[in-house]
Amino acid sequence: MTDRVHIIGGGLAGSEAAWQLAQAGVPVRLSEMRGGGDMTPAHHTDGLAELVCSNSFRSDDAENNAVGLLHAEMRALDSLIMRCGDAHRVPAGSALAVDRDGFSEAVTRALQEHPLIEVVRERVDGLPDHPAIIATGPLTAAPLAESIAAATGRDSLAFFDAIAPIVYKDSIDMDVAWMASRWDKNAEGSDGDYINCPMTKEQYVAFREGLLAGDKTEFREWEKDTPYFEGCMPIEVMAERGEDTLRYGPMKPVGLDDPKTGRWPYAVVQLRQDNALGTLWNMVGFQTKLKHAEQVRLFRTIPGLENAEFARLGGLHRNTFLNSPQLLDGSLRLKAAPHIRFAGQITGCEGYVESAAIGLLAGRFAAAERAGHDLAPPPVTTALGALLGHITGGADAASYQPMNVNFGLFPPVEGKVKKAERKKRYTDRAREALSDWLREDALAVSSA
Repeated sequence: MTDRVHIIGGGLAGSEAAWQLAQAGVPVRLSEMRGGGDMTPAHHTDGLAELVCSNSFRSDDAENNAVGLLHAEMRALDSLIMRCGDAHRVPAGSALAVDRDGFSEAVTRALQEHPLIEVVRERVDGLPDHPAIIATGPLTAAPLAESIAAATGRDSLAFFDAIAPIVYKDSIDMDVAWMASRWDKNAEGSDGDYINCPMTKEQYVAFREGLLAGDKTEFREWEKDTPYFEGCMPIEVMAERGEDTLRYGPMKPVGLDDPKTGRWPYAVVQLRQDNALGTLWNMVGFQTKLKHAEQVRLFRTIPGLENAEFARLGGLHRNTFLNSPQLLDGSLRLKAAPHIRFAGQITGCEGYVESAAIGLLAGRFAAAERAGHDLAPPPVTTALGALLGHITGGADAASYQPMNVNFGLFPPVEGKVKKAERKKRYTDRAREALSDWLREDALAVSSA
């Protein structure tokens, strides 16, 4: 292992880190336990970069959205995750959604075929004593988690993450449901990128009552005090917060004209395409801890889904992450063992793209270190830099929680700016800062 950087974990972050290192000429050993006899509670395959929850990378709007800006910055840095995501895009309006199987297969193939990457199906149970990137994600196997805890002297934090159900399209009653995007913001050439199932007030009230009363997964004793992450809240937990909470959240009817009435429904359930063939559609915002039989019974009360067949039902799993502001330095190295870097969701970032982005940075930091020069972190005015800064010191360690990239992580733009222009100012400033950083990085690499 003396000539290779060891990456542990073949999710989005580990896959991206491996690609960045190999593209920089650094040999890599990528260890993934799936396929070697082990599996996590959330995964279904042994494919690298498997998407276990939604198939959406969220907004691809690089002018007005922080995650869209992150997409653009990753593309500028030859991201494998973005390259494969673009190649396996499925319709989702202004969002980037992918065919999850085609995407994972493309990432797996690219890494297995790279001459500098050795993919090994094995479980690693302890922190190695050689240069490594730990990208085992929020479902890190217990022996390695214990090794991390021993090295840091601190317990990991934890939260619950829930998975939304997937429905076969041909089981949806399109005489009741209809295709449309909110405010008719459809992809070019599309009649609509979402399937919409309308509800009357009576149907909505009965559905919410069913969520509250439904048979749910019971927690183990050690899980009972674990908080949910606000960005992936189970739908029944949202329902507990008030009668109209769902109507202002995942069941919001605003901007969706039912062609049968010409009006907005009282509430709506949206489904988004989940694969390139268009045969699978996931229930947007319907991550849940209801038991499987209860999900089938209750979700079939939704108009248009009376005969729904489910390719996958919702689920719940426990995620763990480091208190990174305390434990990691500015280049993602473990302060207690600087030959070890961490990447992805285990650092406390949230979301597919954010996880891959931190893997990208970990790989580039490790490649620069191998080449004998220091790589400055990207400016905090970029999406990459803002996200990294939050993880490695921008957040309050005492209350650290998972975070998606958002403009709240960026330094404020200078001067008086109208609200309508503010996001554009953020993205313009970020593009200029990233260009400067890339030039400096190229000079450093060429002089090393």
